[in-house]
Amino acid sequence: MQDQLARIARQVRGRGRGWRWALKDVSFEARPGDSLALIGVNGSGKSTMLKIVSRVTYETAGRSEAKGRIGALLDVRSGINMLLTGRENIYLYANILGLTKRQITERFDSIVEFAELEDAVDRQVKYFSNGMQVRLGFSIAAHLEPDILLVDEVLAVGDANFQQKCLQRISEIVANGTTLLFVSHDLASVEAMCERAIWLADGVARAQGPTAEVLSLYRGSLEEDVALLAPVESDMRVLKTEIAAADEGQVRAGEDAEIRMTLRSSKSGKARLFIGVSQGTAMPIFVIRHLVTFPEGDFEVRCLLRNVPLPRGKYYLWSAMRGATSDAGVDLRFAWRPIGSFDVLGELPMKPPPGVMPLSPVYVDAQWDVQ
Repeated sequence: MQDQLARIARQVRGRGRGWRWALKDVSFEARPGDSLALIGVNGSGKSTMLKIVSRVTYETAGRSEAKGRIGALLDVRSGINMLLTGRENIYLYANILGLTKRQITERFDSIVEFAELEDAVDRQVKYFSNGMQVRLGFSIAAHLEPDILLVDEVLAVGDANFQQKCLQRISEIVANGTTLLFVSHDLASVEAMCERAIWLADGVARAQGPTAEVLSLYRGSLEEDVALLAPVESDMRVLKTEIAAADEGQVRAGEDAEIRMTLRSSKSGKARLFIGVSQGTAMPIFVIRHLVTFPEGDFEVRCLLRNVPLPRGKYYLWSAMRGATSDAGVDLRFAWRPIGSFDVLGELPMKPPPGVMPLSPVYVDAQWDVQ
């Protein structure tokens, strides 16, 4: 109420900023056993949606309904008391999350084993490392076995082995009928964990449907945004980029393809040209490079890719050019930026076992023999 009165007072004095929709006209339904991801840039409304579902905050318009016990992993260390031991924190935190003392006792050994804290469970948490605190908080929440599990970026912390354990644990919970609402900027984990996705932008659902389709649209939007923001250098410009199969047809998985770039330089010189392939972000699946000697004016660079190692999907070409390092620093002809997109025909990306998160899609032609 005090916040509302202060806002009204600011508006009366002409200093109010008015209302901003955190979420607007976002509608979805998730049934038992469904796995749904919320993706989008910071400030798009993802965390707000989880807070509304978990009743941490309440909507001012519309309606939200959730049936069953909710487990919210919005901050894996919330509820952890640094002055208590790991054992005391397990009983306290699990009780806050809705478990009885008997239920906690039954799951105590599993919680400690999952968190890998057998030798430290009776030590005060203030002496735990950050990683140990994270493992403790996640392990308690992951053993709540809720009807609805809300996960907000908790996999961004911890080492690689612990992240894999988290993915596997979440997969087990979902397989037992729990509904998963998953928020993450790690699109690989989104693809590994969720069957459906909603892309939020400025509080509005830009797209929703099968995860692969929504991620393709989202990645394309990211690529367009980066292209618009990329600075244009004056001495070197990329005029045109094409990629096609060796027979001028569609690029296919496991076959050769040729990249053709037309560039314009204000002076002749020598520099390293980098070309990368990504799924719409600045992090490439692979990068190749070549030392190019170029003239003043327009020139063309051709690169033949042998056995394109990509499954079916939409991909983006990125490039950068830099000269030799001198006392003045790196001679950057143009910065890392998207220069085009292309589609690959062939096999669909292989779906890994539950809870396994591939870093990037790679097509590997293999021959099997079972005797």
